[in-house]
Amino acid sequence: MSIQLGKLCSRIVEQHFGEVVRTIVDDLFASIAKPLSQIIRSTGLSKSEVCKSLAILIKFNMVGFELNKTRTQYEYRLHYDRVVMILRYPRYVHLIQTKFGHESAVLMEELLRSGTQTASYIIVKSMSNVDIKDHNTLALLRDKFVDLANEHYIIRAPEPNPSDGSAELMELCHDIPNPFVMPELDLRILKDLHDGKAMKAPDENVHWHVNVEQFHIDFRNTIMVTAIERLIDSNAGECMKFLLQLMRERTNPWEAVSNPIALVDLRQRCERKSQNVEMLRYLDQYINVMESNDYLSKFDTKGGGQFTVNVKKIFEQLTWACIENIIVEKYGSKAARIFRVIRMKKYVEQEDIQKEAMVPAKEAKQLTYKLLEENFLQIQTFRKPGGGNAGAPKSFFLFYVNQSQIVSMLLELSYKSLYNSITRLTHDKTVNKRLIEKSQRLESIVETMKERGESDAYISEILETLTPPEQEILAKVKLRVKSLYSAEIGIDETIFMLKLYQQYQK
Repeated sequence: MSIQLGKLCSRIVEQHFGEVVRTIVDDLFASIAKPLSQIIRSTGLSKSEVCKSLAILIKFNMVGFELNKTRTQYEYRLHYDRVVMILRYPRYVHLIQTKFGHESAVLMEELLRSGTQTASYIIVKSMSNVDIKDHNTLALLRDKFVDLANEHYIIRAPEPNPSDGSAELMELCHDIPNPFVMPELDLRILKDLHDGKAMKAPDENVHWHVNVEQFHIDFRNTIMVTAIERLIDSNAGECMKFLLQLMRERTNPWEAVSNPIALVDLRQRCERKSQNVEMLRYLDQYINVMESNDYLSKFDTKGGGQFTVNVKKIFEQLTWACIENIIVEKYGSKAARIFRVIRMKKYVEQEDIQKEAMVPAKEAKQLTYKLLEENFLQIQTFRKPGGGNAGAPKSFFLFYVNQSQIVSMLLELSYKSLYNSITRLTHDKTVNKRLIEKSQRLESIVETMKERGESDAYISEILETLTPPEQEILAKVKLRVKSLYSAEIGIDETIFMLKLYQQYQK
């Protein structure tokens, strides 16, 4: 496994759960699976500390456990991809805010903060964070929680069952008949729980956690719709959105190629759900353009034509575009042209590169070997036997592109960039901690004064306690923090797309 990914997981866990839990994650990252006794021995922590840390990680679905082959003890395994997903939590909340509103976003934020929790706890806990609090708020939160379950954004956590009738060893039961069904929640009991009168929740044995798979399907679909909008126009993007809806109804969401979708069905869906006259008028042409760009494949001609959405090919194309953009940013447009020539020709000699890419010989050679040095290109050596007995064998070299290898390298670079960004962010906040806290206190005081109706002159006088040099430093820190947060989001989006490419290649 990747060293950079290990460092990133270590940094994320330390930031969110502390030093002790980080030690456990570091230990589990270096192995496939470990029993409790080995974790205690290799970390040097007490049994109590290890058990508490594992409980936290299991609650947040970052560690899984299963019985060993002899079925005598548990072995613990780190889900490192779930650790990196912590950085994606703000995107999850933003998506829910956009689709379902503020109350649903509050519920999602609370569930993300809790890891795995009962519905009644999340609903009661969220009461303090909603804007409007009245006698209908609990009912509204309960209904919003049901909506999140119905739309598959939250899912029931696996239930522990005794293993082979043993009360001591438990196994998680993942086969829940319907993992999105909500238990009955009485509003009176929820109100008693909120007021502190009731101690026992009616659903204390039914726990929920975030269904990240549904979020990732939404993110994937957004990437495809955005790609079509950039390639053609917004009407084509809307057409792709309806195609993906039909795909979801008829196909396993993670299939590389969808089941056939009839053009008649797409037209009916568009007529029923869209008011876009222009898109409906030119629907056939949009489908033909998408087919010519390999986003769709024609399956059959009956019923006005049947098409499949080729998700695997779409992400291959998007990954090539991502790689070429990185090359343009790092080495310039001429290097990208050379890379594109080699990719299209598959195997190319050095002399042919400069002709095809129309780059001067010396510059073409420099850029080609720079790309080779940075692992964007690979080289294959062939030997030709020389003429006659004394002829020395002649070697010639062919350059080629290995997309899977480039993707693995870019993922490593992305993990390293995320680690550096988080480290720098932590450093800036630590160094300027006193100044940031002073600024926050002032903002709080000023907010209170405005509510009391204090004069602007008095408020300005309070604000002047932050000196001009301090204000300048604070402005720079805020700008850097904002830039680093934006960089983290951008890098995570790149990681998400590259991981999807790898998933579809398997």
